[in-house]
Amino acid sequence: MENYPLEYYEFFIKFNEGDYYTCHDLLEEIWMTDKENYFLKGMLQMTVALYHYSYGNVKGARMMMEAARQYIQKYRPVYWGVNLEEVNEFIERCLTIMPRNIERVEFDKVDQLPKLPTLLLYLQDHI
Repeated sequence: MENYPLEYYEFFIKFNEGDYYTCHDLLEEIWMTDKENYFLKGMLQMTVALYHYSYGNVKGARMMMEAARQYIQKYRPVYWGVNLEEVNEFIERCLTIMPRNIERVEFDKVDQLPKLPTLLLYLQDHI
């Protein structure tokens, strides 16, 4: 099993808890030391998209999710122990569900947005 930065292991815990704001901070800390790693940038932007969506910024969420999809493509099928086929499928499903005709909704109406699927991330160095 590879050794990854501690923040990367923490990222999995926070992602599976739905704490996307913290996920962003954790991944950004790693990415700032390895800016050529577009896998990290893609995962970072996916978490930003989920955070934006949870606060009603639908347009921003779609933009970040589309960018995330582009960044992870060259790393498929597996990179840094993440099954990117599953991540890509998750991103595609989210983009299908996110409304295209809404830019944002007020925070008190976020619960009226279509629910996104759940993705649980696990470190899978054995695949």
